[in-house]
Amino acid sequence: MSEKRNARTYARNRTNLSRRGFEKNPESDGVFLLKLVLVVLMGSFWVRFGEGMIVGEVEVWAVPVGLLLGLVLIHLLEKRRENRRTFFAVIVVVGILSFFLPAGIVL
Repeated sequence: MSEKRNARTYARNRTNLSRRGFEKNPESDGVFLLKLVLVVLMGSFWVRFGEGMIVGEVEVWAVPVGLLLGLVLIHLLEKRRENRRTFFAVIVVVGILSFFLPAGIVL
């Protein structure tokens, strides 16, 4: 006799939502807020040079160290796609705004 087998459900095919549409493992608001504050602080970290530094033929006055490091860390450490997009947008906007503000370390 031949028995009908049900299709297997593998872990990659399972959804992160319950039947009612809620996320199964939600992140607490405090954790999200802490990550957001860290992203804002990293985006505002610039290294500024008093006289300027010559790289090739271009004189550089500031380097966005926190912005570059933050982009890499967000890409590597954040698992949730929605949070990753939010953090990318926040760090780029804060990085651009902090270029015009007196924030950073002057060497």
